[in-house]
Amino acid sequence: MTRKRRLKQRYWKASPVQVLALGFLGTILLGGILLSLPFASQANEATNFLDALFTATSAVCVTGLVTLNTAAHWSIAGKLIIMLLIEIGGLGFMSFTILIFLISRKKVNLRMRILMKEALNLDQLSGGIKLIIYIIKFAIGVQLIGAMILSIDFIPRYGVLKGLFFSVFHSISAFCNAGFDLFGNSLESFQSNPLVIGVLSFLIIAGGLGFIVWRDLLTYQKNKRLSFHTKLTLRVTGVLLLGGFILFLVTEANLGQMDKLSFGNRLLNTFFLTVTPRTAGFNSIPYHDLSLAGILITCFLMYIGGSSGSTAGGLKTSTFGILVMHAYSIFKGRETTQFLDRSINIKVINRAFVLLFITMTTITTAIILLSMTEKIPTGFGIEYIVFEVFSAFGTVGVTLGLTPDLTSIGKVVIMSLMFMGRVGIFTILLALVKRDHETNVKFKYPEENAIIG
Repeated sequence: MTRKRRLKQRYWKASPVQVLALGFLGTILLGGILLSLPFASQANEATNFLDALFTATSAVCVTGLVTLNTAAHWSIAGKLIIMLLIEIGGLGFMSFTILIFLISRKKVNLRMRILMKEALNLDQLSGGIKLIIYIIKFAIGVQLIGAMILSIDFIPRYGVLKGLFFSVFHSISAFCNAGFDLFGNSLESFQSNPLVIGVLSFLIIAGGLGFIVWRDLLTYQKNKRLSFHTKLTLRVTGVLLLGGFILFLVTEANLGQMDKLSFGNRLLNTFFLTVTPRTAGFNSIPYHDLSLAGILITCFLMYIGGSSGSTAGGLKTSTFGILVMHAYSIFKGRETTQFLDRSINIKVINRAFVLLFITMTTITTAIILLSMTEKIPTGFGIEYIVFEVFSAFGTVGVTLGLTPDLTSIGKVVIMSLMFMGRVGIFTILLALVKRDHETNVKFKYPEENAIIG
């Protein structure tokens, strides 16, 4: 056996989970290198590599936290790189890999099909290519529609070329739930602009629902059915949007402090407060103007995030829904967890609880580390750090102001959180699923009881 063949076999031993994680890491590293080069900055000077890597991580992990002002620091080339990284991160690098294979008319082998199955969390190998083609078509179509509507406002405001670029950039950023903006103050200048706030809200929700949900919805007229995942996702998403809106209405008194806004615009911005924590990262109201109750509600929404199979991060709506339903079943004394006349597999419930434990442990550890390394300004408490941690882990991108002042250690911690929020949860789930398939228990230990509560 030749040395080349031995190396090739060793490479193929890498698990699909490892390949996916390395693919995201490679994309981030390449993006960081490109952004650190002089042509990527407006000053035509090299950017500190850690800041460039932080920006690339935030873009690929579709977060939006930045140590450098996106509008002021980066050149057109730099902004184009960031936009491409957002698209790759939002749709998944596997989608672009398959797209390259299809354009070059190369055959998609079994290895690639297995990677597609893992990346899309499919139950079988077949249908992966069709789903990726659908994802790309759907994403491009929705983003183009969003960009065209935004251009109605942006072209008269900024001119044709700049207006078109701003429309495309923010449409991609919103749909991919990234939260990067070219205005310098997010959407605070558009508080009284229903068109911009409304379109971006729709794009955020559309991206956060997930491609499988949209495929079910768009083919419902033909198939006359919705999958269990789609029904669960739509219900949990609706409850979170409505519940969050009502809570913000109460805690912020419908943004009573924004007395210059009309009643309707205050309602619109209150609704946007509910939409943007679903891993979007835009803000039309400075978060330091919110009450502590509003900040805690935002942290809760950021932690749950969007839906599985979407451009969003977080714990995911379906996971949260399963946890709530299981807790309700325990209180009711039921032996199984039921929803819509279906029983949920106990393995799925166990994975949800493991995911809850791992994510909360990670978040707690990060809060402790940042409390040791970062300085909390006068007027703030621990919420200054807690908010940032939930924002990074949920790949949201909103901040109370900590990100630009992060220490080097703080930047590494936040980058790790963003990566884990976008890739790590997915990897943990895949690892659990794989272990379930491979483990064949030959014996069972005697059961014992422990006092709980």
